[in-house]
Amino acid sequence: MQQIKKILLILAGSISLGVGILGIILPLLPTTPLLLLAAACYVRSSEKLYHWLITNKYFGSYIQNYRDGKGIPLKAKVMGVSVLCLAMSYTILFIVPFPVVKILLAAVGAYFTWFILKQKTLPKEQ
Repeated sequence: MQQIKKILLILAGSISLGVGILGIILPLLPTTPLLLLAAACYVRSSEKLYHWLITNKYFGSYIQNYRDGKGIPLKAKVMGVSVLCLAMSYTILFIVPFPVVKILLAAVGAYFTWFILKQKTLPKEQ
């Protein structure tokens, strides 16, 4: 069972990493939250992948800034909250037919919006 969990975490981390890397190029995808998710998956499944991720010269700084308490970029906050709100709104309005599930989704969306917004904002580098 542990091996299956490890494989699923590596798979989820790799997908998150791939989409996060696309977020560096595409303005609609939030990079930092996806890289943090990848790091969280890797730290629980593969020390080698986690070390590679946090020391990577291209996107290791996103994770390091968050871990050091410096914060996340404003762009990541705006995009993260925007994508979250759009996805949750669409799902609540057009996909889910049950009122209880709609309320639960709204609560989950509100929590994660609050969580993202309460993080420190990384100052722009001069």
